[in-house]
Amino acid sequence: QVQLVESGGGLVQSGDSLTLSCAASGRTFSSYTMGWFRQVPGKEREFVAAITWSGGRRFYADSVKGRFTVSRDNAKNTVHLQMNSLKPEDTAVYYCAQKGGLGPYVRSVEYDYWGQGTQVTVSS
Repeated sequence: QVQLVESGGGLVQSGDSLTLSCAASGRTFSSYTMGWFRQVPGKEREFVAAITWSGGRRFYADSVKGRFTVSRDNAKNTVHLQMNSLKPEDTAVYYCAQKGGLGPYVRSVEYDYWGQGTQVTVSS
């Protein structure tokens, strides 16, 4: 059974930085693309970033491009999301997920395991 555990969320001010981490256990971590999504109440879960199994390719939502950086450490079974220049509109619950499907990385249905989420709140 795959387990994903996020950490690093919190309350920050606009312009601050925050790094989220996700620790994975279960199936071979280094074989899977990992993604970060976020969700606010009343809205659909939104793609934020993804990184392929080797870390060789990284993808970002337009809303975070240039501010967020996704990385992974396959030796430690962890994936990170470095978030800089945070804005109030970045406020959400952030989830890491492991992609088991073959479809587009931006689609949440392509990810078959999810963490419990970590709250990020950015005050203005």
